[in-house]
Amino acid sequence: MTSATARTRQTVQAYHQARFGGDVAAAAAQLAGTFTFQSPLIRSDDATGHLAGLPGFLQVVTGIDMISELYGESEATLVYDVHTATPVGTQRTAEHFRLRDDRIESIALIFDATRWHAIMAAAGQTEPASD
Repeated sequence: MTSATARTRQTVQAYHQARFGGDVAAAAAQLAGTFTFQSPLIRSDDATGHLAGLPGFLQVVTGIDMISELYGESEATLVYDVHTATPVGTQRTAEHFRLRDDRIESIALIFDATRWHAIMAAAGQTEPASD
């Protein structure tokens, strides 16, 4: 493993652990000043907007099972199951990271959002949120 790949792994793992541990400040510390996030349900063009919904999301997460971690010099992909206390149950998720200068500049979260639409509609949010 090259030193750049090792730094990518360290950054992505620190972000992932902080995010699912509810430590917004530690997660934000891994993100670049210019940052974008996109999922099937939300999009954000800055770290603040991306992390704003984290506490609410973590209220329904009951566990995470990592399936695969792939690291390169400036990108990484994690595949994991998110267990939730919602009708969705377990959500298989892939997360792709792009890094610059050892900070995460973009995240693409990939999952089947079909089962989330009813939950979001019940919460009064029917279209993808954007900053």
